[in-house]
Amino acid sequence: MTQLVIVGAGGHAAVVAEAAELVGVWEQICFVDDKYPELSNIIDLPVVGNFSAIPDLVNDNAEFVIAIGNNRTRLKLHREIVEAGGRVVSVIHPSAVVSASATIEKGTVVMAQAAINARATVGAACIINTGATIDHDCRLESAVHISPGAHLAGGVSVGECSWVGIGASVVNNVLIGSNSIVGAAAGVLKDVSADVTVVGTPAIEVSTR
Repeated sequence: MTQLVIVGAGGHAAVVAEAAELVGVWEQICFVDDKYPELSNIIDLPVVGNFSAIPDLVNDNAEFVIAIGNNRTRLKLHREIVEAGGRVVSVIHPSAVVSASATIEKGTVVMAQAAINARATVGAACIINTGATIDHDCRLESAVHISPGAHLAGGVSVGECSWVGIGASVVNNVLIGSNSIVGAAAGVLKDVSADVTVVGTPAIEVSTR
């Protein structure tokens, strides 16, 4: 029996689980979360243990995806599972459009009606959320989150663990450094340094992280 173990059991995990059900390649879908055993199921799927149970779930029939919104936590768990010999997979909603020339590394989730266009590269453990668009030749490093309805024009680069907020837009060929936040509905017209938060249109730096 092929099993998908979803790490995390919050709202984002529920969305990932429903996408996985539509993909239809796993015979069983379950969750692990540190709220177990108080939390025993979500959307009628079982929570089978807490995070410490992950090593016991690693076997030839199990595959894993991390469904936790915090970028650094998601990347940490992704790496720990890989180091423990677990098979981390991507979950891509059937309504998403992914170019045949795009590259998506393992552990990334691509939600409903998202688009990833020609020659784009998406790193491990990323979230391309509902209706987001990643245009041609974009480069996303590991554990990036592109929020619902956010749009990256061609040639944008986004550093590890950065987050582009809901409804934000980034013009072509912009570089966003690692561990940065682009605020909701922001319009990014120039490069964004690492470890900063930018908001507004045109986006300006308002804090460091």
